[in-house]
Amino acid sequence: MPRSYDQFCPVARTLDILGDRWTLLIVRDLLLGKSRFAEFEESLEGIPTNVLSERLKVLEAQGIVERSFYSDHPPRAEYRLTRKGKDLHWIVDALAFWGSRYTFDEPAFRQIHADCGHQVSPAWICTGCGETVRPSSVRLEILGEVQGEKS
Repeated sequence: MPRSYDQFCPVARTLDILGDRWTLLIVRDLLLGKSRFAEFEESLEGIPTNVLSERLKVLEAQGIVERSFYSDHPPRAEYRLTRKGKDLHWIVDALAFWGSRYTFDEPAFRQIHADCGHQVSPAWICTGCGETVRPSSVRLEILGEVQGEKS
């Protein structure tokens, strides 16, 4: 298991799981449909095989991916995102949106609505009234004590 920030904070706890180098890029590749070790190696040029193996084990232990074997001799596995893993698309999409906007001279890609072909951007939607909310109107509310930890 990666080192822990040991903080009562959802960002820190998420980074405890996803904050190691290569981990989110593996998740990105899974979201793009890659599922086999060799596909990850090809896409993630420079990743040591032991690091890839360790990151996949952590993602599996956290319930983010599930592994199934498609060959016994030699043993070969495919990896698929669980429901928990598929929900990481919000994080990967937000990072891609920000990165495209601020780390390139020209945008590197666009996120397109598959139904109509128009560009989309991340948004906060109020679960109560259904309105789109400006990020400046969103605040993080800490919900007290969780499993013996104090806020």
